[in-house]
Amino acid sequence: MREADLYPPLKRYLEAQGYEVKAEIGDCDLLAVRGDDPPLVVEMKLTFSLALVMQGVARQALFEHVYLAVPVSSDRGWKLRYRDIIRLCRRLGLGLLAVKTDGEGAVEAHLDPGPYHPRRNAKKAGRLLREFERRVGDPNEGGSTGVKRITAYRQDALRCAAYLSLNGACRAALVARDAGVPRAAVLMRADHYGWFEREARGIYALTSKGREGLESFAEVLAELEPPKPADGDV
Repeated sequence: MREADLYPPLKRYLEAQGYEVKAEIGDCDLLAVRGDDPPLVVEMKLTFSLALVMQGVARQALFEHVYLAVPVSSDRGWKLRYRDIIRLCRRLGLGLLAVKTDGEGAVEAHLDPGPYHPRRNAKKAGRLLREFERRVGDPNEGGSTGVKRITAYRQDALRCAAYLSLNGACRAALVARDAGVPRAAVLMRADHYGWFEREARGIYALTSKGREGLESFAEVLAELEPPKPADGDV
């Protein structure tokens, strides 16, 4: 398929809406005009790429209504990237046209150009800020992959595990107080890492997997406040 193969179906699509369409006007792949309406530009590429996005952004310096047009040759590939493509185009104020390659050359408008007004996700932002505040130090390496991320939750689990390793099975309330982990009871009951076992109501002990965890994350644990011996029941 050639990039030029996209032009005929796009031209038919716009002409059906009353536009006069001409190709290669200056740097524009396609320029369409309809009466007193604002001119419309379409930039074409065989795949959705950074080069296409940059072309579209450049045309926005000339005209308000700019569309990007790509063929949809694989439903699976298109669907996998669709949400990200739409999100990016909306963010940049670009429209998106999809040309089907099933022989009919149908064109579908998936997004019209327009100003972007982001909706803030206050709930998610709040979670991120709470994680930032609760996490001790900066134990992760930015950009790293394939390694277990050290979260505030894991740090709290390490505090609980270290306390139990030092003192043996304890009441959750005692762990919460002396290890400085207010959510100790919920954390040990959930036991996401397999580190804790419930010996009796409200009493938890460290598992062998928990001891392995303390060894695996010894460097992280060293950055936290060391556990202290139990000084009384709660």
